[in-house]
Amino acid sequence: MKRILTYASGIVVLIMGFLLISHDGVAGEVLPGEEQHADESEKAFNPKEVIFEHLSDEYWWSIVGDVVLPLPVIVRDDAGEWHVFSSSRLMNGQSYEGFYIASSGEYERKIVGIGADGKEYRPWDFSITKTACGIMVSAVVTLLLIFSLVAYYRRRGMRAPRRGMGFLEMIVEMIYKEVVVSVLGKDARRFAPYLLTLFFFIFISNMVGLISVFPGGTNVTGNISITLVLALCTFVVVNVSGNKEYWKEIFWPEVPVMLKCPLPLLPLIEFFGVFTKPIALMIRLFANMMGGHLISLVLICMIFLFSTMGAFATGVSSVFSIVFVVFMNLIHVLVGVIQAYVFTLLSTIFIGLARPELKHEIDKK
Repeated sequence: MKRILTYASGIVVLIMGFLLISHDGVAGEVLPGEEQHADESEKAFNPKEVIFEHLSDEYWWSIVGDVVLPLPVIVRDDAGEWHVFSSSRLMNGQSYEGFYIASSGEYERKIVGIGADGKEYRPWDFSITKTACGIMVSAVVTLLLIFSLVAYYRRRGMRAPRRGMGFLEMIVEMIYKEVVVSVLGKDARRFAPYLLTLFFFIFISNMVGLISVFPGGTNVTGNISITLVLALCTFVVVNVSGNKEYWKEIFWPEVPVMLKCPLPLLPLIEFFGVFTKPIALMIRLFANMMGGHLISLVLICMIFLFSTMGAFATGVSSVFSIVFVVFMNLIHVLVGVIQAYVFTLLSTIFIGLARPELKHEIDKK
């Protein structure tokens, strides 16, 4: 256990060290037409800007107040040259080496550059953003939990763990026996590593996203790009594990010939279903997790919107918003657990349906 904690701490220190080293604090050039405001506090409160700032990805990590952790920017311009610098050079509408963050248009909130033809273009962007750092945090926590349980059994044999380790073992046993084994049967051990990793990564990402202090607060699963990758992983596992009978049922199912020839109506529907399954996984997880964060942010913004109507309206709106935010966060914890479970369960079922020898057992259940 100590060795695992040492390795994990070393990884975190290396990551944070790399992020901090990238911060050089040098101010960039102000873009033409960009005005710098001396007092940011005098700006009118913009709920849309606050909400989208939290839900969208960023090139830095706002820790608390004005304390911001710059992240590395790694881009490749249209001439094929690589540029690596700190995102602090791009803050407050600044530009550096011909790059800046677009404030509007097609590439809003993304790094863009000015090409040789004088037009705005989007470079190849491999920057370590806030969401990427959130994935690293979730991955490190997942590894810590899983390998700590492995280390416990290596050290104490089959002695039943207690407290935190016992609770973790209960979750692993529940997912493995109640979901993986009950659906996949003899193939459970083959797919259990992927499915258990999938569950814990989604579960931990959902929980870390609810923590408002650094290094939490990153809405990883509320980013549709992340849920797309997770759904794509399941898509690959399902279709790679499927055999000839699985593909035969898609392109030549056992139905009357008139439904297959001359117009391949049912094969088209079955082939379309191959892609709708991962899309449903992607949308379900993304919409539920983003919706919870969105509701909480809207309730908090009500306090600032009603502050212009006097002390009484501010007090009432504050009590109302805080109570409902706490309630929604409790609901969001439950939703986070359910969504991790549902994503894993549906992935398991899709894998089972791609295994014809298990399909009849699933249909009976």
